[in-house]
Amino acid sequence: MSIPKEPRQLMINIMYLVLTALLALNVSAEVFNAFKLVDKGLVKSNKALDESMEPLPTAIRDGAKTRPSLATYAERIDPIQTKADEISTFLIGVVTTMIEDGGERGGFVEDRENPGTFTDDLKKAKDYDVTTRTLIDPNDPDGGLGNEIKAKLEAFRDSMMTYIDDEDKAAFQKEVAVQIDDDTWKKKGKASWAHMNFDHMPLQAVIPLFNKYINDVKSTEAAALKYLANKVGAGGTTVVLDQYTVVSAPEKSYIIKGEKYKTDIFLSAAAGADSNTGITYAVNGRRINAKDGVAKFEETATKNGVRKYTATASLTDPVTGETKSFKKEFEYEVGERSVTVSASKMNVFYIGVDNPVEVSAAGVASNQIKVSMSGKGGGKIKPAGNGGYTVNVTTPTKKGEYAEINVSAPGLNDKKIFRVKRIPDPVPKLSKSRGGAMGSGEFKIQPGVFPVLENFDFDAKCNIVGFRLVRVPKRQDPIVSVNRGGKYTQESKGLIQKAKPSDKFFFEDIKCKCPGDPAPRDLGGMVFNIR
Repeated sequence: MSIPKEPRQLMINIMYLVLTALLALNVSAEVFNAFKLVDKGLVKSNKALDESMEPLPTAIRDGAKTRPSLATYAERIDPIQTKADEISTFLIGVVTTMIEDGGERGGFVEDRENPGTFTDDLKKAKDYDVTTRTLIDPNDPDGGLGNEIKAKLEAFRDSMMTYIDDEDKAAFQKEVAVQIDDDTWKKKGKASWAHMNFDHMPLQAVIPLFNKYINDVKSTEAAALKYLANKVGAGGTTVVLDQYTVVSAPEKSYIIKGEKYKTDIFLSAAAGADSNTGITYAVNGRRINAKDGVAKFEETATKNGVRKYTATASLTDPVTGETKSFKKEFEYEVGERSVTVSASKMNVFYIGVDNPVEVSAAGVASNQIKVSMSGKGGGKIKPAGNGGYTVNVTTPTKKGEYAEINVSAPGLNDKKIFRVKRIPDPVPKLSKSRGGAMGSGEFKIQPGVFPVLENFDFDAKCNIVGFRLVRVPKRQDPIVSVNRGGKYTQESKGLIQKAKPSDKFFFEDIKCKCPGDPAPRDLGGMVFNIR
C-alpha cells in the first residue's frame, strides 16, 4: 500500500490497516472496547464539527448582504448542507439497520441493574455475518450496498467542488476530507472496494468506519462553509456580525505518537487580509501568525492520551476600535503504535506441523513490518500472505525457554514469546474403543490399531509403528504375534479370526511416530474381553 502525503488520507489508510489486521486475530474484549472508544471519539468529533458549523450560515448570509456580487455565496449554503445531511442520514440508517438486524437478537444489551434501560454494548458486536450480508452482495460483482456507499461518497465529494470558484478549486481540493482509496483493493486482489472494507468485518469494527465516513463528510462540509465565509468577508470594511466563536478544524483528532497534530483555527466570521478587522490568534497564550484569516497551529505529540489546548481570537472592530477576545478549549487524542502477534490456533508452537501466525502493528503499513524468529526451539518463519506467517519448529523448549517472534517497523521494535512442544500423544484405538468388552463379530472385522489425536486442532497424522498381540483363550496357553505397523499382519489376522467368547486379547507395547518425532513413542496397551 502506498502511503499518501495528505494526513487525512493517511488516517483513512491507517484505520483500514488496523481494522483488517485485528480481524485476523482472536479479538479480545479489550480490542472491542478499543473500537468502542475510537467510535465514541469520532461521535464526539462529529458533534464538535456540528457546533463549529452552526454560526457559519448566518455569518455567510450577513456577510453576503454587504455587496450584491456576494449573494451567490449565500445561495450555495443550502445545497451544501442538504447534500451533507442526506449522505450522513443515509450512513446512519445503514448502521441502524445492521444494529437492529435480527429483531430481539439485535440492538443493545439491557442494563441488568436498571431493567428497561440499555448499555452501549452491542448484542451482536462480534457478528460479521450481518455486515457481510448487508454490505456485500455475493451475486453482485460490484459489491452491493457497500459499493453504493462508495459511489455516494464519491458523488458527494465531486458535488462539493461545484460550489467552489474555478480559480480556487485546486487549493480547495486539499481541504476535502472525503477520499476513496481505489488502489489498495486492486493491488490486494479483492473483488471490490466494499469487499476490502466490509467483508467478514465484525459489527463493532464497522461502526467506527461509518462514523469516520460521516466525520469526513462533515469536515468537507465545514471546509466548504468556511470557504464561503472567507469569500463574503474578503471585501468587507466593517464588522457586520455581532456574535462570534473560535473554530478549530483539525486534520485528524486521533494521531500516532511522533506525528504532528495540525489544525486550522479561525473565527467563524473571519475574512481575508484586506478585511481591516484586525484579527489575531493565540494558542495557550502564544501568538501564531495568520494567512487569509486562518492561523495554523501544530505541535509534536510526545505523550499518549487526551491533549487539550486553549485557542484565543482577538478582533478589533475597524469602526469602533474596540477589541474583543474569544476563547475556546479543544482537545485531541494521541495513540501509540503497538504490535500484536497471535498464534492462529493456540498459544504454543508444535513440532512437525505448520503453525499459522498473524502479525499486525497498529498504525503501521503492512509493507513496513519486518518479522523474524530467534530464541529456542529451532524456529523458522515465512510469509503466508494477507498478514499471515507460517512457523516451523524442531526442538521442544524447557521451562523458562521460549521461541521469539521479533517485529520491527518505523517507530517500534517488539517481540512475543511462545512455548514449543511435541505433538501430544495420540490415543490408540480399535474401532472406537480403547479396551473392554467387544463382541466377537465386531472384533474380527477390525483392520488393525490406529492412533487418534484428540482435541488437537492441527492437520497432523501419526502412524502406528508396531505392537505385540497376545491371545489368551479360556484355560489355554497365551499365543503371541509381533505385529509391524498398524494393520494386522497375516499372523495377527489368524489370531484375531480365532477369537471366541471369554477370550482375552492384549495389545501391548504399542509404538507410534508423529510428525517431527526422532524416534517412536510408547502409547501403552489395550485389553479386550471377547463377548
